[in-house]
Amino acid sequence: MRLTNRDWNALGLSALLIAVVCCLPFLTQGYWLSIGVTIAMYAVLATSWALFSGPTHYISLATAAFFGVGTYTVGYGIEVLPYWTLLPIAGVLGAVLAALAGLATLRLSGVYFVIFTLGLAEFIRQIITWVQNLTGQRGIYVLTSITESHIYWQLVGLAALVFLTGWLIGRSRLGFALRIIGDDEEVARHSGIHTARAKVLLFMVPGAAAAIAGAILAPRYVYIEPMLAFTPMLSFQVVIMALLGGTGRLWGPLVGVIPFTIIWEAISASFPNQTTLLLGVSFLVIVYLLPRGFVGLIEDTRHRGREAQA
Repeated sequence: MRLTNRDWNALGLSALLIAVVCCLPFLTQGYWLSIGVTIAMYAVLATSWALFSGPTHYISLATAAFFGVGTYTVGYGIEVLPYWTLLPIAGVLGAVLAALAGLATLRLSGVYFVIFTLGLAEFIRQIITWVQNLTGQRGIYVLTSITESHIYWQLVGLAALVFLTGWLIGRSRLGFALRIIGDDEEVARHSGIHTARAKVLLFMVPGAAAAIAGAILAPRYVYIEPMLAFTPMLSFQVVIMALLGGTGRLWGPLVGVIPFTIIWEAISASFPNQTTLLLGVSFLVIVYLLPRGFVGLIEDTRHRGREAQA
């Protein structure tokens, strides 16, 4: 792949923005750093989700399953292996789980795929709960010297890696094949594209990214239990953030993550018992009023501006 001057400029600007973002722990601690960690986490999860669901139009609710696998990888392994070795292990486990789930379900479509991916997190949660009940263990303590700042920098680095991966995929044969699959899977299949293999390979990206994010967040939770690690709320929030920003551009989900996270923190603090209802309302509002997200709104505005000038 040959890089143009525009590509180098985009990479340089991205590196500069990442360097600026990494300065947050030096400027503030406490509440705003905590918000920064949450935004960085959702940037990883929503962007990696959009890499798969954007071009394929398959709505995956498996984020919580991959995230929980990563969290428990650190929870069970922290007493045996160094923390830094557990992160790539979590990524491999997440990718393998995504590959197995993809091989079993990516021939499904529509609501069947959505139901399976939603049930995957619950299935794994029930298995871990059953094992813990057998051993008499209700949760796991993760005690490390890792601080909130360390977690933030790790998540920013992971987000940068996810963006780079998406940028490379978009310029590869795999990205081209996936765009054809998203337009018409039958046409892609008759064109000689191995659609199942392409979808499974791409599904492994959000699987690995979400698992590593879960592993990074494990020290922040200190005490891990199945309901925390595999909460279905996480999967729905990721979908809403990605759709709010828009999946048509690589940077689209980030546009949804930042405002939604800040607003959601305020709402959760004021109405803690109505979060599920508010999440459902948010989803309906986005689907009916912003079907293509902020990205689509920006592009439509630009298009109308060009037509007015013409």
